[in-house]
Amino acid sequence: MKLNNLTPAKGSIKTSKRIGRGEGSGKGGTATKGHKGQKSRSGYSKKNGFEGGQMPIQRRVPKFGFKNPNRVEYKAINLDVLQTLADNKKAKKIDKAFLVANGILSKNDLFKVLSRGELSASLEVVADACSKKAKEIIESKGGSVSVPEKKK
Repeated sequence: MKLNNLTPAKGSIKTSKRIGRGEGSGKGGTATKGHKGQKSRSGYSKKNGFEGGQMPIQRRVPKFGFKNPNRVEYKAINLDVLQTLADNKKAKKIDKAFLVANGILSKNDLFKVLSRGELSASLEVVADACSKKAKEIIESKGGSVSVPEKKK
């Protein structure tokens, strides 16, 4: 087999319909666009959402809501998750790098420690945010929580 022998499979390539090349071709005259009207003209393009002159849906339906561009979204990590990590991985310090290494977070996620579940281990936790109750529970078990200052 050589490169100059390669051909496409039989029937896989169709010849395009040559439109508007004179009456003898059978596709001249109106060039398969019918008679007159907007769609037969060159340069025609239907606007997105055009409904034939009827008021389009994006204008009929009212606008509502608000997307806060400054929203900070945290992944929730509960105390029961910290406890399972302490049990299974024998962890004493839990921070973002540890959670990423164990597949719980992706590297760009921010995480917040929440108070669901039980905690019996003494842990050192470095989180982006922490609820008051979770902080109290961790510190009551002899652990510590550090949260970096927010940049303004």
